[in-house]
Amino acid sequence: MNTSWLAQMRRGILELCVLAIVSRGETYGYAVVETLGKIPGMEVTESTVYPLLARLASDGLLSQRTAKSPNGPSRRYYSLSPQGMVHLSELSSAWGTIVDSVSSLLSPQPASAVS
Repeated sequence: MNTSWLAQMRRGILELCVLAIVSRGETYGYAVVETLGKIPGMEVTESTVYPLLARLASDGLLSQRTAKSPNGPSRRYYSLSPQGMVHLSELSSAWGTIVDSVSSLLSPQPASAVS
């Protein structure tokens, strides 16, 4: 299978996936990486997730706070902002449309009558 194609598809839906994870409750970057790593096909590295979290926060889609970690340096915690909730809803709706459309193309269709 063409891994480049899969990487492009994964990159395209990563924002939706990260927002969905953060919508479950306040979390920090490495926890997002771990959660994605448990989902087949969504394995990513910290170097992919941390810049995305920073951009989403900069865009006002995530709220962030820094707090001491029980194990080492301080952690940056993220939660969904009101604007992020709206954006997640819009992305989720668009994703549902895409999934339905692609599924309809992939499902077997009855042979059309030839005139």
